[in-house]
Amino acid sequence: MTDDPTDIPTDPRAAVDALADHLTATAERPVPPATNRWLGEAEAVARDGASEGLDPETRRKRVRQAADLLESAAETGDEIADDHIEAAKQCCRVVLDGDGL
Repeated sequence: MTDDPTDIPTDPRAAVDALADHLTATAERPVPPATNRWLGEAEAVARDGASEGLDPETRRKRVRQAADLLESAAETGDEIADDHIEAAKQCCRVVLDGDGL
């Protein structure tokens, strides 16, 4: 699991794994229920995107879905959770702006 929210991989495939890890880390934080629903859905989609054997197009689609869900999540009021959410968004950008998976 990614413990350091500032650790953003530059490799798109590694960023998919880090995205899932950052979202998993938010589940361990005190997050308001409404925001937690968005984060839980984003985590599920990101975990699917990080699974082995997924073709690059589907993996990119899952990351796009996670990014869209993250845009709907409000700030949590928990600094650590917010740091992980920001890191997750950055991981999405690495994947969506990068070449190859």
